[in-house]
Amino acid sequence: MKNEFALAFNEVLEEKQLPKDIILAAIESAMVSAYRRSVNASNAQVVEAKVDPETGKVTIFAEKEVVDEVQDERTEVLLEVARQYNPEAQLGDMVLVESTPADFGRVAAQTARQVIQQRIREAERSAQLQYFERQLGEIVSGVVQAINTQAITVGLDMKAEGIMPANHKIPGEKFRLHDRIRAVVVDVKDGPRGPQIMLSRAHRNFLRRLLENEVPEIYHGIVEIRAIAREPGQRAKVAVSATQAGVDPVGACVGIKGVRIQAIVKELHDEKIDIIEWNPDPVVYISKAISPARVTGVYLNETADGNKTATVVVMEDQLSLAIGRDGQNARLAAKLTGWRIDIKSVVEAAADAIVKLQNDAELAAMLPSVVESIPSIEEILTKKADNRPVTPEEYQMLAQFVDRVERRTIQRQEDAIKATMEREAAARAGIPAAAFETPLEDIGLAEHVYTILTEADYRNAGDLMLAMALDPNKVLGLPGIGPKAMQNIETTLASLKFPEPEAPVETAPVEAAGEMVAPVGTAEEVVSPVEGVGEVEQATAPETEEEGEEEAPSLEQIFAIPAEILRAQAESDDEGETGKKGKKGKKKSVTYEFDENLGEVVRRKKHKKEDDWEEGW
Repeated sequence: MKNEFALAFNEVLEEKQLPKDIILAAIESAMVSAYRRSVNASNAQVVEAKVDPETGKVTIFAEKEVVDEVQDERTEVLLEVARQYNPEAQLGDMVLVESTPADFGRVAAQTARQVIQQRIREAERSAQLQYFERQLGEIVSGVVQAINTQAITVGLDMKAEGIMPANHKIPGEKFRLHDRIRAVVVDVKDGPRGPQIMLSRAHRNFLRRLLENEVPEIYHGIVEIRAIAREPGQRAKVAVSATQAGVDPVGACVGIKGVRIQAIVKELHDEKIDIIEWNPDPVVYISKAISPARVTGVYLNETADGNKTATVVVMEDQLSLAIGRDGQNARLAAKLTGWRIDIKSVVEAAADAIVKLQNDAELAAMLPSVVESIPSIEEILTKKADNRPVTPEEYQMLAQFVDRVERRTIQRQEDAIKATMEREAAARAGIPAAAFETPLEDIGLAEHVYTILTEADYRNAGDLMLAMALDPNKVLGLPGIGPKAMQNIETTLASLKFPEPEAPVETAPVEAAGEMVAPVGTAEEVVSPVEGVGEVEQATAPETEEEGEEEAPSLEQIFAIPAEILRAQAESDDEGETGKKGKKGKKKSVTYEFDENLGEVVRRKKHKKEDDWEEGW
């Protein structure tokens, strides 16, 4: 039968939902604190406690000095007693020996209880923090515990509490005490009274997690959520795409008769949700993002500084639907696609196109046929202004007119951007590479000029040289830059000198063990391995059409040297030797022979007064 300690220990484990090791460590730490208070031990003394979880027996071990005569039982122990715990103990050593008091006393017990409670609370907070850090971005369920104007307090698992601020609620939602609600964890922080858990039902990730829970295809990765734009409680747009062929991503999210999407709409307090199919083409993607309105044309304008604007043209009857109530549809489409969207009716777009042609002679010269159709377009616009009926064919004519003008405008802008990039590349090619590695402070600019250029994000000499080559007026337009500053910049840049890049070193052919490694080229220079032979002949290896590679000469080709060439080379060597010594008539007899043992051509020479031959390489 288990004793009372084991029963109480297991009850604490069940109640606190903490690991057994953490509870034991808390009890042992409490016993150490109780021992120090009971015997008034120093904090510098090493004290350990061991607790038996079955019997509840506590054993205290304290570090003491081994001495011959004990004067202070708290810090000293006899050699005989110390050797019971450490047989190798010697006088003067520090040994951990059992020092369990007979009775801790009332004060010690109170201290132990307080330490145990404190350690258990700290362990609970640590476990809560670790658990909800793993739940970050996930949906959790809780019970409403308190409601006020600033926030709602929600009771969560592990006896934790979450806070949902008023701006994270879905507008129009009303909660009562003890209502069970679901929310997504958006932030977890460690506070003095435990983890601070921030909940939200208005965050777009709440809609994302709901879709993952309701749509198995999204959970398993068959359908992917590309983007979400949401105005809580009113409307949301979700772009989805399929990762497998033959899967309808929109149909998978909606479900049969809309059963899947209706469950999400109910959870979001009747928030309308538009599911659209994502497309890599921005024109198609923006056209679908404007749904349920039908789009006549989408014209993109992306500038070099990163601004992206899309002009969307719709028919007159689709204009209010495309814009939405208070611009909500257009606003959500812009958030979803990442483009700034400008919605126009086809009549308004046609009027703007006429003004554009009249004010831009270059554009009008590119579209002569379109310019000729301006009178008929103006007639249609006059009919519309007079509230006279306009036929569908005339609307179609307006749409075609707008389409041709906008497309030509976009093409001209793209050509201008391409020309600018080519001009920048040409200017950059004329600047040494070392200039882009030279800091701006090292080129000798005036101090105030350097400060202005640094604030304008010019970091090195290459950036400044490139800006001056492309558009000096851009540098002149910086605040604080005047004619004198420009003169200082031009003078400084003109005086800069950068080291020329080193030319690549050509590697010579390598001789190794009687083999020749020929340089790459149309002809291979065959260099004789004979010392002193010098430049010999060139042997051109035949190139095969099938392989297209040069064949190295064989050993027989290398050593098939005509005797005339060898004799001429020998005479040349003799002349060279005569010139080196400066003495006429002292020539050496030299002959070249093929040594079969060595497999190489060797040079044999005989001095005038010697009968023996020397072999040379």
